[in-house]
Amino acid sequence: MLSNFKTWYRRRILKNDSIPDDVWQNAVARLRFLRNLSPIELARLRECAILFLHAKQISGAHGLIVTDEMHVLIAAQACILILNLDLDYYDGWVEIIVYPGEFIRDYEYVDEDGVVHLGSEPASGESWLGGPVILSWEDTAAAGTGVGYNVVIHEFAHKLDMLNGDANGFPPLHADMSRQAWSEAFSKAYADFCMSIDADEVTEVDSYAAENPAEFFAVMSEAFFETPLSVKLHFPLVYEQLALFYRQDPAQ
Repeated sequence: MLSNFKTWYRRRILKNDSIPDDVWQNAVARLRFLRNLSPIELARLRECAILFLHAKQISGAHGLIVTDEMHVLIAAQACILILNLDLDYYDGWVEIIVYPGEFIRDYEYVDEDGVVHLGSEPASGESWLGGPVILSWEDTAAAGTGVGYNVVIHEFAHKLDMLNGDANGFPPLHADMSRQAWSEAFSKAYADFCMSIDADEVTEVDSYAAENPAEFFAVMSEAFFETPLSVKLHFPLVYEQLALFYRQDPAQ
């Protein structure tokens, strides 16, 4: 019964809401990684974006006016992660805050003596457990250039990771996936990646992935969609797990 109501409700939204053709086509043209989707997949992504925009509140900070084009560009990138999943994966929170550029993020850290300190640093994105996603528009607009950097995918990967608590690089897996296979693939890849960073070697993905397992998962998710062939070549076991999790095979 609940499933039937959800289907009816979503059909009603899709009947009453829309994304103008020119706005949608401009978003697809800007996001290079969407060009490999089939017409059927693009149509499904568009519907997902409509439902996403109906459910979420996107607001600008520091005087930024979020245009229809900006709304759609954010929605399309957020929805690519759940294209073959469900919008329910983004339940439990509503707000997306967009700054013109980098913003200051406050954080806590514990020193070697166990003393808690407060710090701050510039950030391009942030996700809160049960709270908003915060984005830099300057970084959001830089997506789709083929270099593997995508702040929207990064932050929404964190949201998926947080479905079972604090982000730790181990989101809730599907019933047909192996926790052991996931753990082995990501643990080894993360350890090898950190060794490469320590050795000042050139890496195929953003060095920020070495921060912790949660950032490794988010950065690898960016690259999975933006530069899938590179991920499949250099991190084949990680690619295999991400393909199972997102139920997509962008390298194909």
